[in-house]
Amino acid sequence: MNATVLRLLLVDDEAGFTEVLAKRLRRRGLDVTVAQSGSEAMEAVAQGSFDAAVVDFKMADMDGLALLKWLKSQMPGLPVFMLTGHGSGEAAREGLAAGAADYLIKPCDLHELLAKIAAATGREIAS
Repeated sequence: MNATVLRLLLVDDEAGFTEVLAKRLRRRGLDVTVAQSGSEAMEAVAQGSFDAAVVDFKMADMDGLALLKWLKSQMPGLPVFMLTGHGSGEAAREGLAAGAADYLIKPCDLHELLAKIAAATGREIAS
């Protein structure tokens, strides 16, 4: 078991959603960095590294798919989980084809998200 804290990048332009999800993830021991836009996410990546990322598909400044592709170009091994409130099957296929680790519909089940992050990173996460 890796004893270091899992560093997660959470990217979504819905402040209420990120605030609640980040709080719930931090309670489970994750080190969560919140970015409210694609450009904020890029700045966060320039400042440090992450073990996984959760990215919203629809954001005002940058499409989540474009951010996914950028993240994969910067950190090819980074598991990126795509979230959407729109439930588009086409978006899911595009995200998976671009290298997303998985795709979840908002609001996603916290235990399901934690299980997917744990599986992709090989890390244990308290649920």
